[in-house]
Amino acid sequence: MRILVDADACPVKSIILKHAKSMGLEVIMFIDTSHELNDGYSEVITVDKGADSADFALIKRIATGDIVVTQDYGVAAMVLAKKALALNQNGLIYTEYNIAPLLEQRHMSAKIRRGGGRLSGNPKRTKQNDIDFEKALISLIE
Repeated sequence: MRILVDADACPVKSIILKHAKSMGLEVIMFIDTSHELNDGYSEVITVDKGADSADFALIKRIATGDIVVTQDYGVAAMVLAKKALALNQNGLIYTEYNIAPLLEQRHMSAKIRRGGGRLSGNPKRTKQNDIDFEKALISLIE
């Protein structure tokens, strides 16, 4: 088991590293060239800034049983198809039961935006989001 992270905008890298180190798990962070990361523990894969470059690099490296941290529903769907585990930075564990509605929601939101509509932004991150993520990560590791 390894932890792969879609790390460009991931606010929980320190939580991931804390638990990976304590369990001796390999961590691979995927970023594009507009970011810089050196945490002294994880392997960092840097890709070009092309659309979804980090996502595609991450998908190519997944093995059955890996844990992937991503907020991208499309990436999560591909992770599940590869028999790996996926969760987002707020502690939502993606499953075969919740991924289809999430993808449909993403599709409908994109359709609204293409039509000139506006959607409200994401709520501000809270301490509870970190707590929920940490609990979910621990449950997947165990």
